[in-house]
Parts: sequence; structure tokens; C-alpha cells
Amino acid sequence: MSSNPVAVTVASLMPRAKEELTELVAFKSVADFGQFAREESEGAARWIAAALTAEGFQDVALLDTPDDTQSVYGYLPGPEGAKTVLLYAHYDVQPPLDEAGWTTPPFELTERDGRWYGRGTADCKGGVIMHLLALRALKADGGVPVNVKVIVEGSEEQGTGGLERYAEEHPDLLTADTVVIGDAGNFRAGLPTVTTTLRGMTLVRVRIDTLEGNLHSGQFGGAAPDALAALVRVLDSLRAEDGSTTVDGLNGDGAWQGIQYEDEQFRKDAKVLDGVELIGSGTVADRIWARPAVTVLGIDCPPVVGATPSVQASARALVSLRVPPGVDAAQATELLRAHIESHTPWGARVTTEQIGQGQAFRADPASPAYQAMADAMAVAYPGQEMQYAGQGGSIPLCNTLAALYPKAEILLIGLSEPEAQIHAVNESVSPDELERLSVAEALFLRNYAGGAA
Repeated sequence: MSSNPVAVTVASLMPRAKEELTELVAFKSVADFGQFAREESEGAARWIAAALTAEGFQDVALLDTPDDTQSVYGYLPGPEGAKTVLLYAHYDVQPPLDEAGWTTPPFELTERDGRWYGRGTADCKGGVIMHLLALRALKADGGVPVNVKVIVEGSEEQGTGGLERYAEEHPDLLTADTVVIGDAGNFRAGLPTVTTTLRGMTLVRVRIDTLEGNLHSGQFGGAAPDALAALVRVLDSLRAEDGSTTVDGLNGDGAWQGIQYEDEQFRKDAKVLDGVELIGSGTVADRIWARPAVTVLGIDCPPVVGATPSVQASARALVSLRVPPGVDAAQATELLRAHIESHTPWGARVTTEQIGQGQAFRADPASPAYQAMADAMAVAYPGQEMQYAGQGGSIPLCNTLAALYPKAEILLIGLSEPEAQIHAVNESVSPDELERLSVAEALFLRNYAGGAA
């Protein structure tokens, strides 16, 4: 990559990084203890705590957060009078979905075609390893020139807000001059990118009831109100004919002014089938970074195999709504719930329950930390200029930190470039991205402290 001493050191540490990521991926750390054993998450937390302790961190602790999960904290003191940088990642992961769809087992790191496959390799256990690599490289080349706090969350994917509430209850814990969130990704592999906006989100569970119990569809179908059919109508009302999100009262015409995402590249990244149209209007960047987007995450209804000829008495769905910066997530939640209730047909009984929420985020790319990162990226990615992009996903902690520490600068980098397929089957990480971003983070810490790259 480079003759830079930090880059040379990181390159030499990559075999160890692969071994450690293999160990970390093996924990089935899905923070839904109805699906996966709590011990899997607690084991991952203990692994990270041990790694921080081995690197000389002080005050290493497993924090019991209000959502009944654990986050891992550690503090590494730097020189007297040094600035403080908070490094963030999360160790919890999304469920593997259909394990049969994985080419190799989801919780076994497997190298294939130059990438490392496994659930969490990019999102965001790879981010934990990225932080460790950066700090080890600096320690080998003169020492870490800043105070470092590390916080690794245990329930980010669930959106249950445990770490946000813990931080609010312990406001001195995560104070820092700058925060590096290691849970974003380059616009594409090999193009250094800092994410400057995140969409907020809300999760709403919907239940529709129409009958005291299921009925024979031959005897009663045609007059008996079908709860599943009512639910389908409600969900359909959340989209216009072109697929745009339409929640009554929610603005949907925002425009993105930064780097653009070409349609064909997006089709390739999203693996859209031939002949299938993209949904929505405006540019792709408008649609995924500057406008709301509703997604039906799941429906409770009879599976096709074993279904009986019945009119359904009740049906449920889990609905996600992403909202762009400038839209209050709490207001969007109320608009979504009101829309669902007003569009429920036939007088059916409908209940809505909010089960997760996070605010959108917008960073200030004119701050000094961004210049320090740009200079670091130029070394880690020779010949490439750092880009600014949005991200359609949500990291609720960003707004919590911005509110608690309004003077802190917040940067978002990470390993979740499009080829990583986070949240999908066959998630993977590029070891080249892991190596380069670890170099970039190390050099950023040095630049930010006032030293030369």
C-alpha cells in the first residue's frame, strides 16, 4: 500500500486481524434473546473487553444498559493535555435470515474471492477490529498521541436505545473532543468517504383484528372481513404508484446536493433483477439519502405450506420508516401511526405500537477534524480525494452524542461499502478496505493530535 510506517505496520497485522475477526464473528450476537441465546452476546462483549484490557486500556467495563444488553467501555490515556477521541462500533449483528441462502455458514468467517464472509464482518465487528488495528499501529510507531475512549454497543441493530439512555444517565462517560463512528462505509470500495448525514428511523408494529376467530373461506368468504386483506390495503397505502413513500403529512421531495449515485451503479450494487424498475422519483441519492422510505420488515400470516382455506381473523406487520435530516423522528412516528389508522378499511380494529426510534443526523464537514481525516485518507488511498456522502441507515447514538457534547466533532467512516451486503445473506468485508481504513484512522488520530502524517 505505502512505505508509510503506519501502513507497513497495519499490513503486518492483517493476519492477526483475520484471526480475531474469525473469533468475533463466531459469536451469534443478535440482541434478540428470543431468537439467540444471551450468552452469545455476552461472550462477544467479554471478548472485546479482554482485547481492550490487553491493549492497556483502563476502566474497562461491561455496561448494563437499560434495554437489558451490554456495551463495552475502555479508556486509554494519552500524553498530558492531549485531546480526547471517542471510537465507536457495535458488536451486535442482524439475524442471518435464511441460513440456506448463505454460500458458507453465517457465523464462520470464510475467505472467498478476496473477501471475508460472515455475519458482522462489515457491520460492525469489522469496525471493532479496525479500531484495534489503528491503535496497535500507532503504539508500534511512537505511541497513541491522544486520549482514547472506546465504546462498543450491544444492541444497535435492534434500535432499542439502550446505549443512548445510558449515555444520557452518565453524561461524563463519553465526553470527547471528536467522535469517530466506525459504522458507516465508503461510497464504493476504494473511494475514501466520510458520511455526513444519516436518516432517522422509526419502527411500528401494526395489528388488525376483524373476527373473533378464523372462518371457513367457502362458508363465510366474500362477506366476512379478512384481517390479512385489510392489512395488505393499509401497507399498500404507504406507497404511490411509482413506489414513492406516501405517509400523510410527511414531506417526500427532498433533494441531495452532494455526490450522486448513478442509476446503473445502484442497480448493480442492489442486485436488482433484469427488467425490474427502481422505485420512487428524483435521483437515486435523493431517494436514499434525502427522502423518507417505508419498508415492510415482516408480516405475521399463515405460511403457504400448511395454509387452510380460512378467512383470517387477525394479522400483524412490522413497518420501518426512514426519515431524512430535518424531519423529527417522533413527529414522523405519529404521522405514520395516524396514516395507518386512517387507512384501515371496513372499520377493522387497528392498533399500532412504536418499538424503536432514532433521530436523523447531519454533521459539520467544515470542522477541523474533517481536514485531519481528509489528509489521512489521502495517504491511505493514494490518488483519491475524500468524498462526502449520505447514508440511508440510522445510528441513533449520533444525535445523542451531538446533544450531550455540542462542541464535539463527529465523523462517520467504516467498512459497509455496497459490496459488503450488510443485513443481507452473504455479508462480507474487503480486507483491503479494513487495512486502508485502519491506516486512515491511525493517521487521523496523529493528524488530529497535531503531529505529521
